This record gives sequence, structure tokens and C-alpha cells, in this order.
Amino acid sequence: MRPGLTEILIILGIAILLFGAGRLADIGKGLGEGIRNFKKGLKDDEDDDPEALPEASDGDEKPKEA
Repeated sequence: MRPGLTEILIILGIAILLFGAGRLADIGKGLGEGIRNFKKGLKDDEDDDPEALPEASDGDEKPKEA
């Protein structure tokens, strides 16, 4: 069951009463920056070393012993 418009407005109203409008803006900004940095980190990791992943083998080779 998805929340309707009334339920969302009630939740937002309670959040504004608890935290205040300025604090909610700061929380939203911080959350957005965190998500943006996480996505950038994932993309940078893939771009930096695409050959870091081991290649798939067909199982003919024996494992190396230490």
C-alpha cells in the first residue's frame, strides 16, 4: 500500500515541527551531497582500474600454490 498525499503532508508537517525548516534543508543538502559523492566514487573506481577484476577462466588451469 502506497502512502497518499494526506499521509505525506502529515509526515512532512511533523518533521518540520521536530527539526525546523532550516534544519531539514541542511539534512536534505547533506544527503544529496553524500549520494552524489558515493556515485562519483563508484564511477571513479570503475574508471581507474578496469582490468583489476580477474578474468573468468574455464577451469583448465590448476590453482597456484603459495
